[in-house]
Amino acid sequence: MRLNYPTSIKIIKVPCTGKVDVIHMLKAMEEGADGVYVVGCMEGECHFLKGNLRAKKRVQHVKELLEEVGVSGQRVEMFNLSASEAPRFVQFAREMTERITRLGPSPIRTGSGPETDGDRGAESDEK
Repeated sequence: MRLNYPTSIKIIKVPCTGKVDVIHMLKAMEEGADGVYVVGCMEGECHFLKGNLRAKKRVQHVKELLEEVGVSGQRVEMFNLSASEAPRFVQFAREMTERITRLGPSPIRTGSGPETDGDRGAESDEK
């Protein structure tokens, strides 16, 4: 059975979601992602014991950071599933794609958010 998820999804594989750090999620958004979601194993079933719990806390922290700078925390999410649940993975991919489409382009990427004041990348020649 071949399942298709939206082509806009870029998958980055890691050995454990516990390896996904706050800086990775923020960097992805800075480099153009309109949203980020982390898919890990079921809570209590992490092969590395607590990796998915660490990831869950980090995702929550990124949500809070985004809200603080005026960007919707809904652009970041954590999902849990087992390796045998491919249809559920596709469901999460579609759900996030729909959510991000409703939210529109990320203000971080476009430079239109309150945190950038519209002068993203501006430099001064004054010394």
